[in-house]
Amino acid sequence: MAQVIDAVCANVPRTGVPRARVRRTRVPRAGVTFGLALAFIAMRTLASTAPEELKPYEASYNGIWHGMTVAASQLKLERTGDSWTFSSRSEGRGLGKLASGVFPPLQVSVVHVAGGAVQPQSFKSSGGSASKNTDLKYDWQAHRVTGTYEGTAVDLPLTPKVQDDGSVQLSLMVELLAGHTPASVQLIDKNSVRDYQFAREGDARLSTPLGEVATVIYRSQKANSPRVTRFWCAPERGYVPMKVEQTIGQDVQWTLLIQSLTR
Repeated sequence: MAQVIDAVCANVPRTGVPRARVRRTRVPRAGVTFGLALAFIAMRTLASTAPEELKPYEASYNGIWHGMTVAASQLKLERTGDSWTFSSRSEGRGLGKLASGVFPPLQVSVVHVAGGAVQPQSFKSSGGSASKNTDLKYDWQAHRVTGTYEGTAVDLPLTPKVQDDGSVQLSLMVELLAGHTPASVQLIDKNSVRDYQFAREGDARLSTPLGEVATVIYRSQKANSPRVTRFWCAPERGYVPMKVEQTIGQDVQWTLLIQSLTR
């Protein structure tokens, strides 16, 4: 979204980090927000084309967690018949295992896009600890989504507004194609659905491995949550985010910095 979503900013890990702080920050409820970041990346990458004209693409990012570069993330969109597969793979570096809950090793979402509507078919997130694994399946005839989400059994009513961390990318894209700025999205979060609001904050120029890039800054925030996720999107590059960052107040939780892009 890391998922989203990270010029290279590799810092030398600090020693002597208080144990209590590591425990407090190593397992944030960031699975949804990282997935949303991945979704936002995919959404902005594809926003300039109609659904029937979608093309595969790949992008890579560096993941930074509390000032340390701990992961490399690869995002890919592929098409097979009338299905689209959006996947993200994150490989830990150095202390990357501490942040596996922030940058999930593997996420795969399969969707159908038809008639201006997005129907998720399945979503899997795995590769970290078993307690963080997610496996969802969608039954559009019975209008139920079932499975497990990080150890919690899922059985929810299925409506056109319900999306997962991967399928939300195309749902948001369809809004943009229709000329609408998405004000909010709904995401599955364990056995419930959460609302996220979007807003534009301003403009900025960033130095990246792709060169100096003009960006527009967007923010996303779950209702009543102190966490804010910001996206630095490049209009001249199809609104692909050059940077994504989550904060709690003035404290930066994690950052994704772009390294490469093939469209």
